[in-house]
Amino acid sequence: MPRIAIVGSCITRDLWPIRGGGAEALLYISRTSLPGLLSAPAPGFHPSDDLPGDLHQHEHKALVADLRKTALSALLAYRPTHLILDLIDERFDLLSAGPALASNSGEMVRSGYRTQPAFDAARTIHRLSAASDRLWLEAASEFAALIRGTPLARAQLILHSARWADHQRLPDGEIRPIEHVEILGGQPAVIADYNALLQRQEAALEALMPPMAKIDAGAFRLADSGHRWGLSPFHYVPEYYDEVRRQLAALGLEDAFSDRPAAPSSPAA
Repeated sequence: MPRIAIVGSCITRDLWPIRGGGAEALLYISRTSLPGLLSAPAPGFHPSDDLPGDLHQHEHKALVADLRKTALSALLAYRPTHLILDLIDERFDLLSAGPALASNSGEMVRSGYRTQPAFDAARTIHRLSAASDRLWLEAASEFAALIRGTPLARAQLILHSARWADHQRLPDGEIRPIEHVEILGGQPAVIADYNALLQRQEAALEALMPPMAKIDAGAFRLADSGHRWGLSPFHYVPEYYDEVRRQLAALGLEDAFSDRPAAPSSPAA
């Protein structure tokens, strides 16, 4: 069996619980950003022994990994045969707390950890700002160097090219625009702005990283109004996941899934 690591988001992880027939063993690193992945831990941060707020176990685990900076060492220790990158979680603003950078994710907000003294002087760096772009490019260059200089160099690198959908499919098949999008509650977002960011980031990765295979299911990029995680510009219709799965199989990962994919329907409009 391949050893697959995902540095990304649910758009890749959902291939298994939604369209893969099971929960195969994966290393899944989410709710972080390249600047956060490579930064120092948040000084003075103390995770709760119990689940804070309304977080689930996997949500809390991802949040603590982002704040304590344990994900990178876990990735190196895992020695994946395949490393899949997707950038959808690169949408959250960054928190700067001393030497640490972390994502101001929904899990961070819901945890209540922002009230800890470790974050008293934290400042927010808006994701679409020039400062965020600069930090991200520096981290991308450092990440590429790390891959070249560690056993990660032996992994096949795969870029899951993704964008936010701007239309949704309703249960009756009707296609409608997605309106009133937010990053977090009360933080509105313009889909085109974040898609432009993703395009810039992917171009930078392709220039900086060792050779990467690329998968792209853009022809099926529709949001699913009935998605198990709710309506979102990056919670797609089932055909999207099936197409990504087929492209992964073509790269030699057919044994990573335990069932047969469904036949696709027509591409998204």
